[in-house]
Amino acid sequence: MENRRRRVPALAPEERRQALIAATIPLLHEHGLDVSTRQIATAAGVAEGTIFGVFESKNSLVVCSVIQALDPQVTLDGLTAIDPALPLRERMTIAADLVHDRFAENAQLLNAARKLIFAGHGDPDAQSRMAISRERLKNALTMVIEPDAAALRRSPEAVAQMLLLFCGANAYGPFGDPDTFRGAELVSLLLDGFLIRDEDKRGAQ
Repeated sequence: MENRRRRVPALAPEERRQALIAATIPLLHEHGLDVSTRQIATAAGVAEGTIFGVFESKNSLVVCSVIQALDPQVTLDGLTAIDPALPLRERMTIAADLVHDRFAENAQLLNAARKLIFAGHGDPDAQSRMAISRERLKNALTMVIEPDAAALRRSPEAVAQMLLLFCGANAYGPFGDPDTFRGAELVSLLLDGFLIRDEDKRGAQ
C-alpha cells in the first residue's frame, strides 16, 4: 500500500493542466525530451491517461511546459531593478550575469525548444510566444544600456543584441564554457575589445 502512487484530488481542467505542466518542467530539466508520459503521470500523481484528457498529445504538454519554464519574467525583473545611476560597465556586468545565468540554467530546455517549436513546421503560436519573450528580454537589456547611448559607437539595441548572442553561445554552443563565464569579462570585451592599448601598458608598469 505504501508504494502505491499518490493520487491528487479531482481538479478543474485548467487546474489539472497547470498541475501537469508544473510536474513536467523538472522532468524536462532532468531528462530532456526523453521524458515519458509515465514519468510525468507519476510525478503529478495521476493516471497516465489523465494527461490525454487535457492535452492532445505528449508533444503538446511538453511544448506548453517548455514555454512556461522559459518565461523570462524573473530575469526581466532583475534587469529592471538595476540602478540606472550606476556606471555603464557595472550595469552591464550585472545584466550579463543575470542573462547568462538564465541561459545556462535553461540550456537543455532551450535546446528542446529549438527541436520542438522551431524545427520543421513547429507550432506557430508557440513560435510567436517564444519570439515575444526574446524581444522582451532584448528590450529590457537595451533599457539598461540606454542611459549611456551617447558614449557608444553602436546603438544600445545593437550592444544588447551582441551581449545576448555571446551569452547564448556560451551557455549552449559547442565552444561554450558556462562554468567559467564572468560577466565582467564579457562587458570588457564589448566595451574595450581585445587589443591592449598604450594606456593599459602604462598602467601595468
